[in-house]
Amino acid sequence: MVEAIIFYMLAGIILLSGTAVILSRNPVHSVLWLILAFFNAAGLFLMLGAEFLAMILVIVYVGAVAVLFLFVVMMLDIDFAKLREGFVSYLPFGLILAGVLAAELIVAAMAAVVVGSPGEPVAPVIAAAADVSNTEALGALIYTKYAYVFQASGMVLLTAMIGAIVLTHRQRSGVKRQNIGQQVARRPEDAVIITKPGVGQGVEL
Repeated sequence: MVEAIIFYMLAGIILLSGTAVILSRNPVHSVLWLILAFFNAAGLFLMLGAEFLAMILVIVYVGAVAVLFLFVVMMLDIDFAKLREGFVSYLPFGLILAGVLAAELIVAAMAAVVVGSPGEPVAPVIAAAADVSNTEALGALIYTKYAYVFQASGMVLLTAMIGAIVLTHRQRSGVKRQNIGQQVARRPEDAVIITKPGVGQGVEL
């Protein structure tokens, strides 16, 4: 009973924070709501006994990915008034995309119902063993059966990182930039002038 209450509480907070991520007008607030969803998802992982996934979700996603989101959002300097001007023109495409995503969710839910229906039990991918820890079993599964999917997810994250760098890299005028070649080629006699002024005489620069 207590586990059910905690589950529904965490799941409800995840649904509310996920909705707030979409509906928030301020992108910084959206990232903060996303962090809340990550923390509650980590709580669900703990309830399932996947403590490694819970810690990874907090350390990697909250500690790194969410911070990267905040960095990108603050660096982009988006003109939201200009974005809202084309909302009506993109509305049909958005509705089609929303329909496709809703259909995918319905198919996934139906597949979950079919898999969870009474009948032949689903064979576990890796047999549970007393001497195998949660982290070891997860690593063996990722790097054997799901190795290509794991590498593909890494490529997606790499593409997102490159896109964030490209979006934030802008040429600004009036900014002093470091010329490494000029610094390396500089000679001591060009940088230091030794003078011996007399008493009462000044130094000309």
